[in-house]
Amino acid sequence: MDHFHVNEEEINCLSLNDTENLLASADDSGSIKILDLENKKVSRSLKRHSNICSSVAFRPQRPQSLVSCGLDMQVMLWNLQKSRPLWITNLQEDETEEMESPQSPGQLLNPALAHSVSVASCGNIFSCGAEDGKVRIFRVMGVKCEQEFGFKGHSLGVSQVCFLPESYLLLTGGNDGKIMLWDVSSEVEKKQKSPTKPTHRKKTKRASYTKRGGNTHASADEEEHGKILPKLSIEHGEKVNWLLSTRIKGYQNILVADQTSCISVYPLKEF
Repeated sequence: MDHFHVNEEEINCLSLNDTENLLASADDSGSIKILDLENKKVSRSLKRHSNICSSVAFRPQRPQSLVSCGLDMQVMLWNLQKSRPLWITNLQEDETEEMESPQSPGQLLNPALAHSVSVASCGNIFSCGAEDGKVRIFRVMGVKCEQEFGFKGHSLGVSQVCFLPESYLLLTGGNDGKIMLWDVSSEVEKKQKSPTKPTHRKKTKRASYTKRGGNTHASADEEEHGKILPKLSIEHGEKVNWLLSTRIKGYQNILVADQTSCISVYPLKEF
């Protein structure tokens, strides 16, 4: 239909806003180009990341607002009425938050290179996956954001995060070849009710689903992941480069791209 050449370097992520008139493209130079699809030209160039901009996502219900992250370990909130970001945080410097699970000793020095962001359908909650294996959940509050909580389940970097539509179910994919599904709704609602009061949930073991030999089956979760445990765990076997939740024939499915030339499809019928 159309062909655009607006980015100077390799494009890492695309995001279309709700009104489908703006397309954001993040590239290796750290720039985010905002393409006006009606006038077929770049309406704005956002340049604040000092390294590769790995991910960008428009906020649902807010066609002029977006979040981005990059290998400079920074997460940013933008409004297209402004040329500068409204809010910036550095994941490496912001280590005061209480993580849902302790780090293992060999991962303390892993840099928090930010790989992926995803915004929930409400538009105010978004997640960020990073090289240190952590998933961080943020809440947008006007012109700034606050980190609500974080948790860890992947043994290597979190390469992809993706909220399922109309829910706080979060898919994560990692460099460890695993795909996990998390339900963060209770934590999000808990923080919303008492944002300043720390709360503690008793550790419980839940059933998880592990894929081996082409079959997905329920198994006892032998390893504690902290207070938040995955509802689903799939041993994909290849580093996850990209994933997406979509409906196929009425059922929710996960589409996964990895380092092979194939796209994998996993059913999510029970969710």
